[in-house]
Amino acid sequence: MARVADSFYFENFAAAAENNCRAARMLEQVMREYDPDGLEASIEQMHEIEQANDELRHELLDTVLAAFITPIEREGIVALSGRLDDVTDCIEGVLHRLYYNNVREVTAGALEMVTLLVRACDEVRDTVSELPNFRKSKTLHDHIVAINTVEGLADDVFVRIMRELHTSETDALRVISMRETYMYLEYCVDACEHVGDEVMGIVMENS
Repeated sequence: MARVADSFYFENFAAAAENNCRAARMLEQVMREYDPDGLEASIEQMHEIEQANDELRHELLDTVLAAFITPIEREGIVALSGRLDDVTDCIEGVLHRLYYNNVREVTAGALEMVTLLVRACDEVRDTVSELPNFRKSKTLHDHIVAINTVEGLADDVFVRIMRELHTSETDALRVISMRETYMYLEYCVDACEHVGDEVMGIVMENS
């Protein structure tokens, strides 16, 4: 079997990261132009993005299993692919919760969170784009720091809006539904941070 070019792995990561950005921007658009009765169509579109990332992951895993030599440690390749896939899974999960909890109105706090999610996904994409040149890159570390910074901002927003929800909202069902929405938005940003952590681990193990 001919050796797969090293670029395959990095292009696969980049495609997955770009899908994450597409998913985050789609979620932001859905939430800013919110139509609770039109969520089923949005869920179908989001699932197509999630499936595309699943296919990228399966293709990468099949290639790793058959490869004799890989450009970085196999464990790192598999782990990073999984972390990238987790981001899209979490984003899809936000839409699911908006739908099955029958959320009728998106709060300003949720919009703050989804804006930060888009920023985090952009930084993940830029981080992954530097991975092929990680030994010489002058910006990779800065992008990882930026992911961590956005995650810290999201933590602050999350605490504030959860406090507001539990002190000002009197409808118990709305508290439950929005709490789930907020939590999953935070999971999405956390998932982006996990990608950054995984990239940093790869750099350290392969330098």
